[in-house]
Amino acid sequence: MAAKKTSKKSNVSADELLAYYRDMLLIRRFEEKAGQLYGMGLIGGFCHLYIGQEAVVVGLESATKEGDKRITSYRDHGHMLACGMDPNGVMAELTGREGGYSKGKGGSMHMFSKEKHFYGGHGIVGAQVPLGAGLAFSDKYKGNDNVTFAYFGDGAANQGQIYETFNMAALWDLPVIFVIENNQYAMGTSQARSTSTPDLYTRGEAFGIKGEIVDGMDVLAVKEASEKAVAHCRAGKGPYVLEVKTYRYRGHSMSDPAKYRTRDEVQKMRDERDPIEQVRDMLLTGKHATEDDLKAIDKEIKGVVNESAEFAKESPEPDLSELWTDIYTDA
Repeated sequence: MAAKKTSKKSNVSADELLAYYRDMLLIRRFEEKAGQLYGMGLIGGFCHLYIGQEAVVVGLESATKEGDKRITSYRDHGHMLACGMDPNGVMAELTGREGGYSKGKGGSMHMFSKEKHFYGGHGIVGAQVPLGAGLAFSDKYKGNDNVTFAYFGDGAANQGQIYETFNMAALWDLPVIFVIENNQYAMGTSQARSTSTPDLYTRGEAFGIKGEIVDGMDVLAVKEASEKAVAHCRAGKGPYVLEVKTYRYRGHSMSDPAKYRTRDEVQKMRDERDPIEQVRDMLLTGKHATEDDLKAIDKEIKGVVNESAEFAKESPEPDLSELWTDIYTDA
């Protein structure tokens, strides 16, 4: 398959488009498997799936370089996979096993990878945003051009600590991109019922922070917006706000029956706006890939995900002595 340009607007090669397809499909299949393991009782506690939102993190990660950082909330498995964390280690952590990224002690909400510059996974709504500004402050202090992506949702956008962070980030010109993953429901409350401003990115304007709204179901639109935001931060122009309008197909967590919206609403989004199907259509209509090529990718991804589930099942539970480790650090 030749590396042709898909269009002038997207300015990506067929190889790049195939990579986005593969990355989004990995997240989708991984989350489906996680849902199955949760139903089997192999994943305890809360489990928030990213199904439907894959284009957000894949599009944003396409503009990153080594040294860039990311920090997010509890709907975080997609972020882990998109930044290159090993599916085996992620699934083992979800199932509370020793082979997990946090040795089986963090679970879904508290997973970290220093090597991939992934700083969690946080269960307290909005608390990761000031931490993200702290990561950006570190890079500014060191004088490099690294950027931090601080992800939060439309529900967290109403938290006061978000605006304290906006103020500090603008005051100190911190290289942080505030990514609002607006999936339109804060737990079970629609944005229209909880938020006075229709466009959340405009809340940065009071602090002089530039921003824009992006179609989060279109990976190429997210990629383009991400490149613009990253260039702004790397140039030393301070923070940027991206409101990425997306949609989750499943409930807020595995315990949520999602009765606050109709099945027709969800199905309409799946049928008309699915981020993976959009890329699939581009690959096929542009003759960048055949049906057999895409079937092979799907088979490969299913193999990776099944392997991660087997790895998790075979990995032992943490030894009881682990209760006393990773509590304090030597200062």
